[in-house]
Amino acid sequence: MTATTTAPVAATPVRTLRRPSSRLRAWSTRAPLLPALIFMIAVTQLPFVATLVISFFDWNALYPKARHFTGLGNYSDVLTDADLRHSVWTTIVLTVTVVLVSLVVGLGLALLLDRRFRGRGIVRTLLIAPFLVVPVAAALLWKHVLYNPEYGLLNGLLHIVGGPQPDWISDTPLLAVEASLVWQWTPFMMLILLAGLQSRDHQQIEAARVDGASDWQIFRHLTLPHLRRYLELGALLGSIYIVQNFDAVFTLTSGGLGTANLPYTVYQSFYQAHENGLASAAGVLVVIGSIIIATFALRVVSSLFREEVSRA
Repeated sequence: MTATTTAPVAATPVRTLRRPSSRLRAWSTRAPLLPALIFMIAVTQLPFVATLVISFFDWNALYPKARHFTGLGNYSDVLTDADLRHSVWTTIVLTVTVVLVSLVVGLGLALLLDRRFRGRGIVRTLLIAPFLVVPVAAALLWKHVLYNPEYGLLNGLLHIVGGPQPDWISDTPLLAVEASLVWQWTPFMMLILLAGLQSRDHQQIEAARVDGASDWQIFRHLTLPHLRRYLELGALLGSIYIVQNFDAVFTLTSGGLGTANLPYTVYQSFYQAHENGLASAAGVLVVIGSIIIATFALRVVSSLFREEVSRA
């Protein structure tokens, strides 16, 4: 027998596929969002930077060549001017009143909708409707349909019972603005608090009922502590929006009769007095206040998410 020898086969090199780095994967997932990010920066941040720069100048649009750098002079005027201080105080009163009343009324409506009854879906839709109305349209509705002293609904009801016929906007201007904003923002508070009510531990409530707890005791010791975070969230988010409210003041009173808040004063300074620097400084202060409130709101939201994750 003859032994056969086989020639050794050369090993073929194996190509190793490199995995993309974590940084490359991160950029590949973020790349589709870059156009939206660039658009948001161009639309929001660049105008704010321009406003911040203008706020350091004494700049009247009627005399553009006479502008000069004043540093923090415009901010000093905003904080020391009597009219501007009054607008700041009006903004605080308007915000606090609307937020507190909206929270109380919204809590009552949320407790009502948390119960089962026939037609609950229709009632919920009707109660949410005011929040879906355009702010200017809502203000016009209150101004002409409700507040008008000649053909308004409120005076019509008072006429039926032989009551007085007041001019609501002239007699109680700030209250008229507050009522329209409460009507519009109560559904927002109701939705937040209704979400909080539906996230309660119903077994704990049933156990309290078995132990003989009354409805008031359950509300005071179980429901209200559970809603604390939701009440804080509603108050903070409502404050952010109402501090910046312009539509109701402009439509109902045009800033007269002591109802001019800070956003309306910014509008007056910019479009009527043409004081670009002063209006920019007031606008920057509004943004700073909104950012401070939004920071607390984000903390409340993150704490709510952590609580939900811990329960899950």
